[in-house]
Amino acid sequence: MASTKYTKMAYGSPDEMVFGTAKQPVSYGFGIKVGAGRVIPELNYGPRPGSEKDPARLRKEYVDYISKDALNRAVTLGFPDLQLETEWISQMGNPKMSTPVVEGQKEICEKFHEEYGINCAVRHTIPDQREAEEGLRPGMGGAHGYPEALFRAAEVACENGADVLSCETMGGKELADYATTNGDIVAFLFGVGYLGAIDMEYVWSEFVDIAKKNKCIAGGDTNCSGANTSMFMAGGFLDNDVQRTYSAVTRAIASQRTLVAWECGASGPDKDCGYEGPICKAIAGKPCAQEGKNCQCAHADLQGNLMAQVCDLWSNESVEYHPEFGGTSVQCWLGSLGYEVSLMNTAIATGNEKTLRDLYMISDRVRGPEGHILAYDNAYKIGEAIVANGKDYYLRGKAAGLTAAKIIKADYDSKELALTNKQLDVVQSIIKDLEALPDDTDKFVEYAIKKYKDAIPNFNLKNYGL
Repeated sequence: MASTKYTKMAYGSPDEMVFGTAKQPVSYGFGIKVGAGRVIPELNYGPRPGSEKDPARLRKEYVDYISKDALNRAVTLGFPDLQLETEWISQMGNPKMSTPVVEGQKEICEKFHEEYGINCAVRHTIPDQREAEEGLRPGMGGAHGYPEALFRAAEVACENGADVLSCETMGGKELADYATTNGDIVAFLFGVGYLGAIDMEYVWSEFVDIAKKNKCIAGGDTNCSGANTSMFMAGGFLDNDVQRTYSAVTRAIASQRTLVAWECGASGPDKDCGYEGPICKAIAGKPCAQEGKNCQCAHADLQGNLMAQVCDLWSNESVEYHPEFGGTSVQCWLGSLGYEVSLMNTAIATGNEKTLRDLYMISDRVRGPEGHILAYDNAYKIGEAIVANGKDYYLRGKAAGLTAAKIIKADYDSKELALTNKQLDVVQSIIKDLEALPDDTDKFVEYAIKKYKDAIPNFNLKNYGL
């Protein structure tokens, strides 16, 4: 399938964006409507160690324990909607392990929908175990056959009842790791912004075809392996190994990579761990899943309220299944999610959605540069830079990164955003490095290949069809 690039914004202004409503809502599963006027809670979880020992045990963990517990709690608390997200563990690459789980979750959702009227669906996020040193594309060799396994997993999920297909693809990771370790924004632009986008187009063209063939929704992706890695390494106020100004710019560059899934025909919702969601939604108008303050079971960040500002699905990220005082872990974290979503939907019902949106945003707007560039007005500006260069992955990645860096610098100068001396030095260096790059993609690629071919041992252009 050909990729159709975005060259204009879906929204006329940033103020048009709000949680619970998207320009292109999506319906699927048993009554789930995303972006159609209310926010949906999306519960993410993981099985206990040992449950992966055989197919029957794994099915029981996911279906009879996790899914049943969550759906029971949703009904008990009167939540009208629930989306489950099963992020496949590595063992589920074997169809004997994954098929019973996919089929079982579909069956239990149908049962609860018919008996209690709850709207429900399951997103299946398949694993991308491809490794650059073995090869990212089918037929390139490698002992494990991971490229072939990736598409086989998509087929298994879609054929057996997945409502939404998603993935966290790994294209560009070898350069992203090097870039973040060395604070090299040009390497990140080349690896994630250019090569990663090429890999996304290849993979998601296949995923969309597989999903359509099986009447499944192709949701979306995230640059978890790149921008999330830099964000988590940047950490909070006690951390200083990776500067948060660097992390913020990597997020902007990654947004145009994540966008590629939608350009290949995926309809959303994208993945919750894609913090770049506000930028992508501003461009495409498709529903986005987000995570923030209700994902403390998985990790902490500096924009836990802000990330709710324009979400259509609200997620806890992931929690291991285990007992807690209030019930099982999935029940307790669903309660946290469900009540937050109820607040958002009450704001929508009473006409106060923009007030709550702004409170979420203002709460974390100046807590750090990462949240600052994702505040919906700034996210919109980055989106405009991307669509102005919409047909060229390199140019739009460069424009996104440069726009984010200049927003940070300008708002530091105006005293809206505080930065440490080191953070300021890094963002100034990023602006200088990105502005020095050529405006011709071929010249940039030639330069980047020469610079990184020997510096990164597992870098192979054949992984990207080049």
